[in-house]
Amino acid sequence: MTASPSPEPSERTLVAGIGNVFLGDDGFGVEVVQRLARRPLPPHVEAVDIGVRGVHLAYQVLDGCDTLILVDAVHRGGAPGTVRVIEVTEQDRAAPDEVPVVDGHRMTPDAVLALLETLRTGIGGSAPRRVFVVGCEPADLTEGIGLSAPVAAAVDEAVESVLRLLDEPSGRGAAERRTADRNSGVAAEGRPPAPL
Repeated sequence: MTASPSPEPSERTLVAGIGNVFLGDDGFGVEVVQRLARRPLPPHVEAVDIGVRGVHLAYQVLDGCDTLILVDAVHRGGAPGTVRVIEVTEQDRAAPDEVPVVDGHRMTPDAVLALLETLRTGIGGSAPRRVFVVGCEPADLTEGIGLSAPVAAAVDEAVESVLRLLDEPSGRGAAERRTADRNSGVAAEGRPPAPL
């Protein structure tokens, strides 16, 4: 049996589960990616449990990927367990005026994207053509292991949302566009959004 060739970095799709599993619902992204990794995925798709290693993720993206899908707990004002697919536009990914604050225990999608653009501007590398956040409204971000009931019930829906993004050529079917309002945040409550 011959192994299929690895996809070129420009064709690669990276699905990254981010969050701190020791802060309740903040472990949502990690759980979604772990379930997704048990499914057969196209050869150009890599599902990675990043956890709180946002700096590692930024460097991994700089190695090249066409599409980046971040999965995390995000506070958008909905009921706990609400899953949203958010398209992050290029203008929302502009490098911040200041060096982003890096907190290894609380890397939000905003912080990862700000760090990515800062590094890309400084050392080079390529930015993904498309960026999506598959987020779930958290119920409980206090210290403790395990997801709350509404967030645990949303994991399968989030897995299906990621799979739909992977199936759609444009990936835009069900994604809401992120507003340019930097305070609209793709950060969970209790975690301030980094400038984007």
